[in-house]
Parts: sequence; structure tokens; C-alpha cells
Amino acid sequence: MRLVYNTELPLMLRIERIADEAEDIKTLVFMHRLNSRPGQFIMLWLPRIDEKPFAVSYQDTDKFAITVKSVGEFSEAVHRLKPGDRVGIRGPYGKGFEFELYQHVLIVAGGYGAAPLSFLANQAMLQGKRVTFILGAKKASHLPYLNRLSQAHVKLITVTEDGSTGIRGLATEVLARILHNHDRTGSLSVYACGPEAMLKAVVDICRNLHVAAQLSLERYIKCGFGICGQCCVDELGIRICKEGPVVDLETAASITELGVYKRTPSGRRIAMGDKK
Repeated sequence: MRLVYNTELPLMLRIERIADEAEDIKTLVFMHRLNSRPGQFIMLWLPRIDEKPFAVSYQDTDKFAITVKSVGEFSEAVHRLKPGDRVGIRGPYGKGFEFELYQHVLIVAGGYGAAPLSFLANQAMLQGKRVTFILGAKKASHLPYLNRLSQAHVKLITVTEDGSTGIRGLATEVLARILHNHDRTGSLSVYACGPEAMLKAVVDICRNLHVAAQLSLERYIKCGFGICGQCCVDELGIRICKEGPVVDLETAASITELGVYKRTPSGRRIAMGDKK
């Protein structure tokens, strides 16, 4: 009898280490060779609770990490885990960032959206790219990865809305100033992940200035590999788990719901920012 291995079954992994990154933000480290690209995600399964997608926030030859912000019942359960606990992992899934053709990697991250972008910054630095990392949040205590990014020797620009550290204002305002002063010599692309209002602003800025960009989008994902259609976006109908989560600038601009509304697990439209 021939046995068929189902690659979509979760692999039970032990949590090697947990690090506090910022207020309500923790990173879980696993000793496992994942072989993912920056921008891809895994499905994290907590037995008898639920399964949710999380971007890979770090990877080297023998371990990887995900970063989780406490925002609801599932993420609160993740934050209660301890080193040594086992969880289920599926993946990696999705389309990642393409950065090999560009010499200057210009990153704009909003708070917890820095997770996939910190992985991108590490990989770009290893390939000798010039990396500028704009890290924004409402206040200083919401900024993750400060030590890691400083040690990676990227050009780090911190931005807070309340002015508690770095530049006072919005990350997109800093992005616009940098791009307006960019001399257009050498290849540059913008990479963004964060709140959807920020991503919509990135799309508008980059289109107006004719600068290439890639954005990591978030939608409700159930299967992770393109079967259920739960994460399709209007009007294109692309699946964020399969044709995303990373999309190019023109694709992002063609998503009519971007920055306007999202869908609940039942498929009902709700305005962006609505907690219901």
C-alpha cells in the first residue's frame, strides 16, 4: 500500500524562545529550517483554539520566528504560551517580496507591520543592498525591533505620531520627503506593510512620483493555500494567500477595497477601522 503524505498537515514545533519586542508585541522563535522568502507567512495552530496566519519575521539556516501582537482572543492565547510549549505550523505560504533587482531597498513600516519587513531588511543587507528603514508608530513603546535593526546597520528612521521618539509625524510623510529628494540615480523600490490607511497613502505617493513599490496586505485567511477563497479582494478577485500577501504597486492600486473596507469571517463588508 502506498502512503500519501499530506503536506498541509501542521508540523508540531516546540517554542525555543520568546522575546518581548514592544508593548503587547512578542516574537516566538522555533528551531526549524523553514526555507521561506521575506513576505511569506505561516499558519499558526493552537490545538482546541484556532489557526491564524503570521508573517515570518526572522529566518536563518536553522531557525525562524514569527511576531504576534496581542489584539484579540487568539493572539492573547499566543502571548500566554511559554518556551517549551508546542504549536502547529503550516507553510510557508504566499508570494514574498522581490528585491534582488534593486540596489536601494526603502522600507516603510507601521508598528507591528514591521514583522515581514525586518526579515526583508536582514536578507537585503546580506546581499549588499542599501537599506533605509522608516519605522513608524503612534508612540515610542509601540516600535518593535529597535535593537535588531540597529545591529543590522540599516539606516533606521523612527517616526512617532506623539513625538515621543524620533521624528514627530507619520511614516508616510517621511517617505514622501525622501522620495522627493531622491536623485533617481540607481535602482530603488519601496516596500511597505502596516495599517491600511498607511498603505493607501504609500500607493498614492509612489504612483504620483513614479516609484516602484511592493506592499504586504492583510485579509482574513482560513486555508492559506488558495482553496477557500475567503481572502479574495475586490474587484480583482485575487487571493491574498496565493497571489499575495505581497502585491506590486499597480495591483494594489487596482484593489477597490484598499483602505475602504474589509470582510468579516462571514464575508460581510465592514468599513476599515471598524472593530465589529
